[in-house]
Amino acid sequence: QVHLVESGGGSVQAGGSLRLSCAASGFTAIYFCMAWFRQGSGEEREGVGVIASNGMANTADSVKGRFYISKDNDRNTLYLQMNSLKPEDTAIYYCAAAPSYRGFPCRLALSDFGFWGQGTQVNVSS
Repeated sequence: QVHLVESGGGSVQAGGSLRLSCAASGFTAIYFCMAWFRQGSGEEREGVGVIASNGMANTADSVKGRFYISKDNDRNTLYLQMNSLKPEDTAIYYCAAAPSYRGFPCRLALSDFGFWGQGTQVNVSS
């Protein structure tokens, strides 16, 4: 059974930084996509960043240059480094995973992901 557990959320002032972690267990796919999504109060869930098993990564335009997604295969952990945080980054951040295929690109599409964590709250004050 796949378990994704996020941590690292909290409250920070605008301009600050946070690093989110997502510990994965029970996920044995050789080729996979892992991603971070977020959902603000009253808003739809949106993609933040995605990374493939080969390390190729992409981030949404809204966070490009501020957020960086990475993974540690030895620790089975996904990370999201968030810098220069803005109040509009306030949201619940979710980790997601999906098996993939060799050479198949990962997309930041909600429907592509079947495994989800419970989320971690990030609050950015002005």
